[in-house]
Amino acid sequence: MTDLEQVRRLVTEIPGPRSRELAARRSAAMPAKMGSTMPVFAARAGGGVMVDVDGNSFIDFGAGIAVVNVGSSAPGVVEAIQRQVEDFTHTCAMVTPYESYVAVCEALNRLTPGDHEKRSMLVNSGAEAVENAVKIARHYTGRDAVVTFEHGFHGRTLLTMTLTAKSMPYKHGFGPFAPEVYRMPFAYPYRCPTGASYDECGPSCAEAAISAMTRELGPDQIAAVIVEPVQGEGGVIVPGAGFLPAIVEFCNANGIVFIADEVQSGFGRTGTMFACEAESIVPDLITTAKGIAGGLPLGGVTGRAEIMDSIHGGGLGGTFGGNPIACVAALAAIDQLENGGLLERSQAIGATLMSRLRELAQHHDVIGDVRGRGAMVAIELVRGGGDKTPAPELAGKLLAACHQDGLVLLKAGTYDNVIRIMPPLVINDALLDEGLSVIEKAFASL
Repeated sequence: MTDLEQVRRLVTEIPGPRSRELAARRSAAMPAKMGSTMPVFAARAGGGVMVDVDGNSFIDFGAGIAVVNVGSSAPGVVEAIQRQVEDFTHTCAMVTPYESYVAVCEALNRLTPGDHEKRSMLVNSGAEAVENAVKIARHYTGRDAVVTFEHGFHGRTLLTMTLTAKSMPYKHGFGPFAPEVYRMPFAYPYRCPTGASYDECGPSCAEAAISAMTRELGPDQIAAVIVEPVQGEGGVIVPGAGFLPAIVEFCNANGIVFIADEVQSGFGRTGTMFACEAESIVPDLITTAKGIAGGLPLGGVTGRAEIMDSIHGGGLGGTFGGNPIACVAALAAIDQLENGGLLERSQAIGATLMSRLRELAQHHDVIGDVRGRGAMVAIELVRGGGDKTPAPELAGKLLAACHQDGLVLLKAGTYDNVIRIMPPLVINDALLDEGLSVIEKAFASL
């Protein structure tokens, strides 16, 4: 466990003088519109807290966007990194390979859903993993069309930006986009696109999506269907029950590669190692990143051996993909996830979050929906009084109030009206309860 004191403590105004100084330097050195959720600059982080450059200690409900699931600077990760740095920092795995790359691939092959023979490759990020998965699926099938879903987020590169649903800020003005990408309805129970009830949304949306793919594309033209088992940036949308199994069945029946994008939902975030496991989904390819390496940049594509092995020599790779420092960090993080009780901890965190937030919703009708799985939970804000119109302004005010009161908190959603909570899985109960109290206080004040 980190030696950082696990407390919320505000010692200056927010932002403090040192953060304001750095903000001025940032403004002069970086593009004007690069985003920044918090108005403070980090100095240290560990366990369930982040300390800024002015000495303010914040409760962390963001985990670097579901990256430091095992905590920032987790001791095992730090020790592995220190040892590796002393040995070598880079050779390029395509020039002279090394054991840690192989070991991470072995772990991914073992941990990802399905008992079939698998292969893995490593890259630098989630977007790069998705790019490679689509590339592999197209090569394997000899087809061009790729199906993605409403509210989905898959990255910021040209192809992944095309796959991503939301225009502003991810796509606006950055076209033209990649060809042969088609978007289908997603089973969003609170706002079901077919008008079905919460319980019927899954089957109804699956039928609509399959019908559209059949009529408008033709199954024999589709290389891949890619979907987040729990949509992250789209608003922590847990698909209606039955939706994913029906899509997988359609893919299997038509030779379509089913890609599960587990970049945000993987590595214990939803209470199982991968979110697919909740409905016993076995993807053909699965993309990973974020929580894989304790905060270091690493991504992966894992898939059926016959698919991964179909690529010609030299068709896969990259200079920095599977950097040795990131690989040893991943092995340490995976060990902590498997042997440190963090999957069970994720479930316990989720139970606390859902209970407290549902109780909060009883007192504030602007909370239209409370949803999530494991330690990936969200509240969707609306006008209230039976009106489900999104309330992005309220979400912004709530976020600002929590930031001022010492809580790192994130916003999400197609309509910019969702507050998402994704703490490190090592956060203690006292901080978890106190962070929820900060949210409750913000609602009361607003």
